[in-house]
Amino acid sequence: MVSIGELTWKKVITSDGIPIGQLEGGEINQKNWQITHVHIGLNDKTSEEFELKKPFLGRVVVCLPVSYIQSVGEVVTLNKTFQELKESKECQEFAIS
Repeated sequence: MVSIGELTWKKVITSDGIPIGQLEGGEINQKNWQITHVHIGLNDKTSEEFELKKPFLGRVVVCLPVSYIQSVGEVVTLNKTFQELKESKECQEFAIS
């Protein structure tokens, strides 16, 4: 078992090995206490590739379902390629300043 604190700030990469950012938090279903989504703070290159406007004093964060996670080790590896993630309808954006 892995504690949530151990996951915070881990680098996140796609299944084709492209680094997209770092894990910054998540969302919990309070009825069953299961993590449903993770928040990924995108790096500048990924924000540009996804055509997301970075706030002046902040970063772009996306919310991904936990089903997108393939494995957790030294890094968090997603089960989606960069292109699949870019085209995903489940990838929700919000800005943090």
